[in-house]
Amino acid sequence: MIRLKNVYHMLSYAYRILNEDGYKSIQGEEFKNIHDLMAAILIQGVTNQCKRGLHKDYIEYTEVTGSLRGKIDVTNSVKQSTLLRKSMVCHFDNFSENILMNQIIKTTMKLLIRNGEVKTSNRKELRKLSLFFENVEEIEPQSINWSALSYHRNNATYKLLMNMCQMILKGLLLTTESGEHRMKQFLDDQQMHRLYEKFLLSYFRKEHPELSASASFIEWNVDNGIKEFLPAMKTDITLSKGSKTLIIDAKYYGNTMQTHTLFNSKTLISSNLYQMYTYVKNKDKFSTGNVSGLILYAKTDEEITPDNEYQIDGNRIVVKTLDLGAEWAQIVEQLNNIPLLIE
Repeated sequence: MIRLKNVYHMLSYAYRILNEDGYKSIQGEEFKNIHDLMAAILIQGVTNQCKRGLHKDYIEYTEVTGSLRGKIDVTNSVKQSTLLRKSMVCHFDNFSENILMNQIIKTTMKLLIRNGEVKTSNRKELRKLSLFFENVEEIEPQSINWSALSYHRNNATYKLLMNMCQMILKGLLLTTESGEHRMKQFLDDQQMHRLYEKFLLSYFRKEHPELSASASFIEWNVDNGIKEFLPAMKTDITLSKGSKTLIIDAKYYGNTMQTHTLFNSKTLISSNLYQMYTYVKNKDKFSTGNVSGLILYAKTDEEITPDNEYQIDGNRIVVKTLDLGAEWAQIVEQLNNIPLLIE
């Protein structure tokens, strides 16, 4: 089981802003559950944002009114016979804080306030912060179009807040048959997988500047030049140093092995190995042997934890397990051994 302190360390690498002075107080806290950890981060982030001021934007409203404003919608006014009531259908813009990002923040805070797992002091702080969102509506979590969020110079400070809210609403929230919302005890595998990937890439970028670390695309090594309909190959992490390359595929699964009942045996998940082989062989199109692959599993409760090295068709493919339930110093030691694979 992953330690909550390790989740915070992972978040700190994935979102570098958590290392800034405004969040330093969180590092020394002890958290009993994931809800308190996320609440503490959100409290600090929202506090910082409220000091700067909530972002506002123009929102279009439609209203039947006797006081004409904005643009008159003649067609709908005629259809609705509003002239009989001495009014018109008008479209107008209002400069307001009731925008999607603020609605997401308010919704997330309200859910944490209603969650008994969040300690009393944090719920109290969230209630205080909610007062700044008095003119902001709550939103149904399942209706949020996360891809519609866009950032620019004026709202860039919202990026961490949106990432935290998304992690909470998509990774912790459960909807009961009656439509009520409850929260899981830990982030689901999908959200943890996203965090695991982002953490690993950020870790190597920060702690190993001697390497070039990126999430890069690999070109298909086609013979006839035809690439139409071929799927994109994007690595989780690619580490490069000189002529050597290591491709890392981060896996955060409930299982790291597949069971064959017919033969009563266990093997590595075949699709993971096939995918890595494809990445390595297409990257090493001249068959130099300078490209290696690493499938890095997060440790599960399984008895078997893969830690193997294979030499396949001239290239090295390694399978390792990272124990996120270990002390942080041990995790760091494991991660710092990985660049040795491209020496």
